Amino acid sequence: MLFCVTSPDGFQHAKLKALISQRLRSGLTISGIAVGIAAVVLLTSLGEGVHRFVLGEFTQFGTNLIGISPGRTSTTGVSGAVISNVRPLSIDDAEAIAKVPRIMATVPVVQGNAAVESGSRSRRTYVFGVGAAVPEVWRMAVAQGRFLPDDPASGTRALAVLGSRVSHELFRGANPLGKRIRIGGERYRTIGVMAGKGQMLGFDLDDAVYIPAPRALAMFNRESLMEIDVLFATGSDADRIADRIRALLVARHGSEDFTIVTQNQMLDVLGSVLGVLTLAVGAIGGISLLVGGVGIATIMTIAVRQRREEIGLLRSLGIEQHRIMTLFAIEATLLGVLGGVAGVLLGTGGAWLLEVLVPKLPTHTPISYVILAELLAAVIGLLSGILPARQAARMDPIEALRAE
Repeated sequence: MLFCVTSPDGFQHAKLKALISQRLRSGLTISGIAVGIAAVVLLTSLGEGVHRFVLGEFTQFGTNLIGISPGRTSTTGVSGAVISNVRPLSIDDAEAIAKVPRIMATVPVVQGNAAVESGSRSRRTYVFGVGAAVPEVWRMAVAQGRFLPDDPASGTRALAVLGSRVSHELFRGANPLGKRIRIGGERYRTIGVMAGKGQMLGFDLDDAVYIPAPRALAMFNRESLMEIDVLFATGSDADRIADRIRALLVARHGSEDFTIVTQNQMLDVLGSVLGVLTLAVGAIGGISLLVGGVGIATIMTIAVRQRREEIGLLRSLGIEQHRIMTLFAIEATLLGVLGGVAGVLLGTGGAWLLEVLVPKLPTHTPISYVILAELLAAVIGLLSGILPARQAARMDPIEALRAE
């Protein structure tokens, strides 16, 4: 194959014509890069989607929260841990914390599982023993009636607020307000129904019943609260608030036999873990890219051998070595770029299709990922073509012409 490339325009035209003339070779090379880029984009989209989903789940209750759990631990995580501490967390502790400056409200929490019955209908569900500030602290709305009242006597009264799903299952659309239900064999009067909140990390917040914390402690035969959730004022320093709470509880308990976790601490730990997850799945896709790069280098090396006559002609016409090297390097880069475009389209399309088919599996493809993937494809193409390009540029023109 002969090219007239004595002019710069002809030289540029030769680069494109070389790719077009070898459709099968170019197509195979582009396919190798496309699969690698598609794998990287799809896997990182999944990782980023899960990252954003989990962070969204944890922040749906707000970010001005502090959790206090019984027992001293050296790690952070979801509360409800060990209750075998020296002095249990009590409702009095929650009331004392509520008086700390810059704290808006506190919620004592006791969680258990019990049968909830209304007439002939019964279902086993989560039972939360809580305080009156749940709607404010947990950002939950009351759809019907009211939440647990905020008065000293309410802690011993048999009052219950139903989650939306529990209300529907027990009353089938009928008005539950004022109706009597049985929770764990004890009679309660329904005073409210919560608005739908959805799920948090697979836990259905609507499939729950809320009763006063003192009654929950008695029902589940527990001495300690499982957690105290604290809402502090916007603009306050979470660490400073945590220090004030720590000093108060140490004074009340005599030692630091509790664990305080701010929302920021939890999000930092969670973000770092999910960030590693995203990088890990991206690295798995990077293996495919490495294979694609090896494919480009191999095919370009074969191309150099097949086009020795063309290279000899170019050299005999006075084309400098660096321009010969540029020719093959640009060919490899173009293959990488075209493969990158195809891979991005495949990856983003696959991520979109996956989210449509499996709505519970979130995906998210930031534009920065798309740009980085395309740049990566171009760099891999360039690096893969450098050695074959140097080999082509160093060919002796006479030997190259004799090759055919």
